[in-house]
Amino acid sequence: MLLYAGERTAHRSCGIALAEAFDRPSAAYQSLRRGGITGQGTCGAVVAGQLLLGELLGDPDPTGSVTPPLRSAMTRYLERVESELDRGPSPTLICNDMTAAHGPFRGEARHRFCTAVVAQVAQLVDELAREHGVEHHPQPVTLDDGSVFDPSAE
Repeated sequence: MLLYAGERTAHRSCGIALAEAFDRPSAAYQSLRRGGITGQGTCGAVVAGQLLLGELLGDPDPTGSVTPPLRSAMTRYLERVESELDRGPSPTLICNDMTAAHGPFRGEARHRFCTAVVAQVAQLVDELAREHGVEHHPQPVTLDDGSVFDPSAE
């Protein structure tokens, strides 16, 4: 996940990286950093995945009912997170629990682990959105060196 890794462009938090990857406004996703800022909440990447599915498949009418595609995708998303997401040795999806085995929060091992989690969530969201008829085509990103990375050209 290019935006989270922070190697070729400035690092984004897990939620912001996912919001930007799906071309969504990122401000609200700031609160997902480190499991709700404190580390005591659910992994921000996992929550971002839920929010993205809501944005992509939900009813734009704030008084509307849950759409069948959103209900289906969310059910499948939570099942797949439970069965497939690499949470390391953690029995929970709490940020502090998931990252504890990977050393200091700002350390390289934890950063690699979280980058992989963000990438896995992005893949799940993309697959589930496509299964429900929504295709997303990521936009090019300007890198720190001024070059442009176009994911569709990869």
